Amino acid sequence: TSLSLQPAITPELLQGHIHLKCTYSHPPSKPPLQYLVLWSRLSSPGKREQIYHETTLESFSYVEMDGTNLRLGDTVSCTVTAFARDTPEQQSLTEESKAFYAGIKFLPESLQIAEDGKEHILTVLSTVPIACPGQDDSCKITLQLSTEDLGSQLPGSPDIVLSACQVDLLQVPCSESSCAEATVTVTAVTDFGQDGNRVSRIRAEPVGQRDLLWRAYTPKDVKVTVRDLPTGNCYSFTDPHIITFDGWRYDNYKIGTFLLCQSMSRVFEVHVRQWDCGGHRSATACNCGVAAR
Repeated sequence: TSLSLQPAITPELLQGHIHLKCTYSHPPSKPPLQYLVLWSRLSSPGKREQIYHETTLESFSYVEMDGTNLRLGDTVSCTVTAFARDTPEQQSLTEESKAFYAGIKFLPESLQIAEDGKEHILTVLSTVPIACPGQDDSCKITLQLSTEDLGSQLPGSPDIVLSACQVDLLQVPCSESSCAEATVTVTAVTDFGQDGNRVSRIRAEPVGQRDLLWRAYTPKDVKVTVRDLPTGNCYSFTDPHIITFDGWRYDNYKIGTFLLCQSMSRVFEVHVRQWDCGGHRSATACNCGVAAR
């Protein structure tokens, strides 16, 4: 029958090396129960590969992330079956843990934002502890962040901008599936063009790592869809006719420097300078200079 073993996987740092620990409930029994623990990873969608198994009297089992059998980026699970030593053929129903992703995660895993200037918070976290290989090294993983536009004809012109090019994941005690965490903000580029919805991606790459486990690992990209918004326009032309953002039209024949437009929410304004261009016959002014901040 089912013993409600409820196996669960948690990460641990043992002697400077990352391990995963499968724990399960230990029902009282005479004679004491033994447990068959099978560790497996998802090698491809829907396909599993067994990486380790053991029979133990303990209510836990460890497996090391050695970079060969178990690597960063793997999705791992453990299954547990209980039986008594004198009746090994009588086994409990096999129970499986929830899948555990070992590596760097972005939350949310994808973003849908608009060209509205708003900042969106992206959390970067490690589900496994950060090891300290030597006394001189600080306990952190540095991730180099980069962006790429997946649909643009112009390489190197992503539709998003990040608040930082690098983030540091510092070692902290693991809690609620996070062993290290940092945040970065993502903002859509307001490009004043009707270019439709575009898709960009954010890539993270560990840098400066001597540890092969991290050096050989590239986290999953984050897909960011940017919704195109129509851009407002205002004009000042010829002897200046002015059309405002909301379509009002009027003339300004005066000479001097004027504030053409100003944002109420950020540091942005445009000044225009107008000089006399009509001579003695008519009082007409023309644009002769512009300054933008």
